Amino acid sequence: MTHGEDTLSEGMSALVTGGSRGLGLLIARQLAGRGCEVTVLARDSGELGRAMGWIRRRTGRTVRAVVCDVRDENAVTAAVDEAAAAGGGLDVVIANAGVIQVAPAETAGSRAFHDAMATIFDGTLYTCLAALPHLRRSPYGGRLGLIGSVGALVSPPHLVPYSCAKAAVRALGEGLQAETAGSAVSVTTVHPGLMRTGSHLQAEFGGRAEEEYAWFSTLSGTPVLSMDAERAAEKVVQAVERRRTRAVLTPAARLASVAHGVAPAATTRATGLAARTLPRAPRDDAPHPLRQGHSLRTPRTPWRRALAKAGRTLNDRASRRYNQRTPGPPTSA
Repeated sequence: MTHGEDTLSEGMSALVTGGSRGLGLLIARQLAGRGCEVTVLARDSGELGRAMGWIRRRTGRTVRAVVCDVRDENAVTAAVDEAAAAGGGLDVVIANAGVIQVAPAETAGSRAFHDAMATIFDGTLYTCLAALPHLRRSPYGGRLGLIGSVGALVSPPHLVPYSCAKAAVRALGEGLQAETAGSAVSVTTVHPGLMRTGSHLQAEFGGRAEEEYAWFSTLSGTPVLSMDAERAAEKVVQAVERRRTRAVLTPAARLASVAHGVAPAATTRATGLAARTLPRAPRDDAPHPLRQGHSLRTPRTPWRRALAKAGRTLNDRASRRYNQRTPGPPTSA
């Protein structure tokens, strides 16, 4: 069965969750630049206000903003219905909201897993369930996009809560695509690798938090290992526009996915070797609450500080560009 329009066009109604900063902000700009009437959902009203101005200056278009915590199903349903009413329906919905916690699993504790599932998986699920009835009524054939991660394909050490939640998003996206097959609705799950979005400032770190912050901010800001955020947002929107079932954005992420599919035991051993290079969990039994990147400094030893600064330069620049500098609710984008 045909899915209607093959491209996004002027006047389509779109919604993005977690759209006030980072990847979500850039996705919203991409949609606005294609002529869509965009509604952005996020938890922080101040960040939403800055995001609206940021998009307007770059596209000349005004986006709608709705304060919404995606962990609250009733709030999500109300926000999605509000966006549909304001936009004359919904044609494109991209579920992007999330959190990142960086720490050994035992140090992070069960609370980190519950928090990751609540925002990343539950938030995506609530968005999908609220959006699908509207997308089924779209005259263009509705498009639903879910933001997964390479962590959903291969689980890296010290990011286990995040990877578990993203793996659930992957399963949700694949299942919904199967269930909507033959209808006018398409479901696309996009798996980015590391991106230079500046999200290291909003991520949460546990255990030896400053050392965890140093390696994460360095790797996520290093070219070749990480992807330019604007390019990533463009690829996300293209995948949703073209109704692809699955998109893996970076060569490194695609290689990891293929290798894990062919030889999962070997890739698990490889990630085990990588884990040995990461900060060890503290030996004491005291609780180590997660701390946001904004509050952390790089390690004091000169060589570690120099290495972290070199790798983090592009990421710090991205944090200024993409509305990440103000402390607030943590996000994966």
